[in-house]
Formats: sequence, C-alpha cells, structure tokens
Amino acid sequence: MAEEIIGSENISEAKQVRMQKLAGLVAAGNDPFTEVKYDRTANSAVIKANADAMDGTEVSIAGRLVSRRIMGKASFAHLLDGEGKIQIYVRRDDVGENEYMAFKQLDIGDIIGVSGKVFRTQTGEISVHADGYKLLAKSLLPLPEKFHGLQDTDLRYRQRYVDLIANPEVKEVFIKRSKIISTIRKVLDDKGFIEVETPVLNTLAGGANARPFVTHHNTLDIDMYMRIATELHLKRCIVGGFEKVYEIGRQFRNEGMDTKHNPEFTTIELYQAYVDYHEMMRITEELYTAAAMAVNGSLDLTYQGQELHLQTPWERLTMVEAVKKYTGMDFDHDDLAGLIARGNAMGLDMPADTSWGNALYNIFDAFVEEKLTGPVFITDYPVEVSPLAKRKPSDPRLTERFEFFICASEGGNAFSELNDPLDQRKRFEAQMAAKAQGDEEAQPYDEDFCTALEYGMPPTGGLGIGIDRMVMFLTDSRSIRDVLLFPTMKPDKK
Repeated sequence: MAEEIIGSENISEAKQVRMQKLAGLVAAGNDPFTEVKYDRTANSAVIKANADAMDGTEVSIAGRLVSRRIMGKASFAHLLDGEGKIQIYVRRDDVGENEYMAFKQLDIGDIIGVSGKVFRTQTGEISVHADGYKLLAKSLLPLPEKFHGLQDTDLRYRQRYVDLIANPEVKEVFIKRSKIISTIRKVLDDKGFIEVETPVLNTLAGGANARPFVTHHNTLDIDMYMRIATELHLKRCIVGGFEKVYEIGRQFRNEGMDTKHNPEFTTIELYQAYVDYHEMMRITEELYTAAAMAVNGSLDLTYQGQELHLQTPWERLTMVEAVKKYTGMDFDHDDLAGLIARGNAMGLDMPADTSWGNALYNIFDAFVEEKLTGPVFITDYPVEVSPLAKRKPSDPRLTERFEFFICASEGGNAFSELNDPLDQRKRFEAQMAAKAQGDEEAQPYDEDFCTALEYGMPPTGGLGIGIDRMVMFLTDSRSIRDVLLFPTMKPDKK
C-alpha cells in the first residue's frame, strides 16, 4: 500500500507527464474538458451530517482528488469539494478492470465525479463506496505537498486558487468575510437605510486626504480619477432627499502597501440626516458587535495574541484627553510653544509656528495611536485635519469627528457632517493652499459639492468603516492580504 504525496514530483516533469496522459485520453475519445455538467445529489458536509440516515444510500458527489492509497485490487482516496473532504473507496470488481486501471492513472488534483453508496469503514470513517466515476477536468500541474500545505506567503497571495486548495482554513476567512458584509447590510437595511451606488470614475478625487490613481477617458479626452472615498456623492444623496443611505464598495488610493494597507480596499460609508456623530458611535458599536456574533458567536476575541472585548459601550476619549493620558501633555492648559518643543524633543520636527490643532494631531499620531488597544473612540479632532466635519460649537478649533481604534489600528472615521457651504468653501481653499505647498494628499476644490450644499443639507451624521480591517480583527488575520482574495502584488519577474 502506497500513499501518494501531493506535489512530490518536479513541476515541469510532472506537467509533461500529465500532458501525455491528457493526450492519451483525447486520442481514446475521453477528453475530460468536453464535460459540461455533472449531476450531484450530495456533498461532503451533507453526507457527514446525515451519515446514519444515509447509510447505504446511493449518492453522486464530485470534487478534487487530493489523496489516494493504492491497495492492489482496491483503493482509498479523498475528494475535496466546496464543503470539505470525504473518503471514497474504489474496488476493481465494482467499477470494472479497465475503469480501475484508469483510476490508478489519475493524478492528484484531477476533478472527478463519483457515484456510489454511503458507508462507514472499519475504522469508522464516513465514505462513499464507488460503483462508478468520471473524470471531469484534468489537473496539469501538481499541488503543494499536502502534509505541509502551501507556506510561501508570496506564492499564496499570487496564486490564491492554490492557497485555497492547499490550506482549507483560508477559505473560512473569506466565508466569514461574506457573513460580515451580509450582516452589515442586514443591520442597516433593518434600520431603514437605502443602499446606493456612486461613481468609481470621477473628474475630481475628493472625500478623503489621499493620492488618487489617474486614468484617461479617450472619448472625452480628459484625465479621470479612481475614487478615494464615496463621501461627497453620498452626501449629495442626503441633499437630494434621501435621509439614510449607505454604500459598500471599493476605494482606490495610490499609496504604500504594508500589513494594513492595500491600494484597493473596501469600505462601508453611511449617512443619516438629523443625527450627529454620537449616533454614528452607536451604529459603529452595533455593526461590530453584530458582525462578531455572526462569525464568532462571542464578543470576547483574541487578535494576534491580544484579548479583545467588544462589549458596549466602548471607551470614549477626546483627542486632548488621549494625548494627556498617554503623554502627559495638556493641550487645554499648557503653553503651545512648550508643547511643540516637547514634541520635537521626542522626535518630531514641528516648526515654531505650527498651529495648536496641527501640533495636537501630530503628537497624537506619533505617540498615542500605537497605544490604543481599544476598542476606543477618539473624538474632537482639530479642524485643520478635518475639512469635511462640523466645528464644535463649544470650541471652534475642534470638530465633531471621531475615529475608533482597535489594537492600535484605526478602524473607521465619522463626522457630524459640515453642511455650511460658506465654511466648506473656506475649508476647500485651505486644502488647495496646502496642495500648493506640496501636500499631494490635500483634497481638491469640489465646486459642484459646494453648490449642492447651497441648496441645503440637513444636519447629518456620517460614518466610514474599513471592511478589510474589520475582517482582520474578527478573523485574527495578521495582514490585510490575508483577507483579500487577490491582493495587489508586485509583478513576478520569474
């Protein structure tokens, strides 16, 4: 008895051998690629869940051959289908001598259909005793060695299709991702939100501070930009009379790549009329807790070895409070020049004329964010870094804005939305001035958006959550590439 090892052959030699086998099949009139369908009556999960009731029942299953043990006149093998693996038992006397010889010529990775009766082996393994099989697709390349899986992360991301075959647990992450997104939709739909779609291609890239991807429209002969956010179009919907809208979609930012960033990523942005950023905090908590329960059944999680508790209410700190808590710097009472000097002594390089708001944000960004294990809402951001948020009535230096942090990573951003068209124009002018001084991420002046605000937008709360990071937190995934089926990769020059 010999057990075959996935990927034990040299790849180029293995492909040549398999190509020869395919040629032989075609010459004999058995080209597997002419098959257009296979009628299945069960899958691995159904059979395993109902093994006792289905004992002796005739079934038709299909999947990928991932292991095989040849034992003279009989063989055991495992098929991998969309729900998992199941064993099959193939005996020469049941399928016929010629068919059995052909079965032994199959390769690991081939996709086959099998008909037979459900039974349990002497060791108790639920199996299908084959009375026939059919080759449905020929695998021309060997799979990774099954006992170790596919460990090369670069290859895993480049060839996700192989990763999914070799590492079944990877598939579970993407099943959970789907459940998270469907849960978000259900929560918002139940609240009366309407899902809408906004343009991916724009003549301006606004709604966030980021560098866009540039493309060209041949017919109009103009440059266009892949969207970096859905915010400004969704707020146009609020102006037009929608009171609760959201969009789940891809954003594109021409920025660096690391374990938390990919050039294209998915967000949920939502906007609700007549509420403020406090309501957005409540919705954030509800979305996260509903998603956590949907995929994990608990609000007590572990992320990369760190305990994470999502029970509500989450901690709330103003940015001033957070800076004081973690650095001792008091932006409510200390002298600004002294705060700038202290920040520079800690490694920053702020000019002496740095504004109060920019100094606050720079110190928070450099020394506080990394300490926020959370979940925690950081509220009341300076107006200088919040061009689309409404000012706080009690302190015009600040805005009604929050970001929430989990395990030292920002998970989302929300505002009491700026609806004053005159103030909005001044904010855009400040952004244009920053761009003129070299800030490539400053937002463009969106005249049409200002025109929309001039028609009147009600007080509105807005929220954006990064879906990819949410999936990372809820599936204990280290890198954003682990939760994107096909992450952006540098071209392989091999």
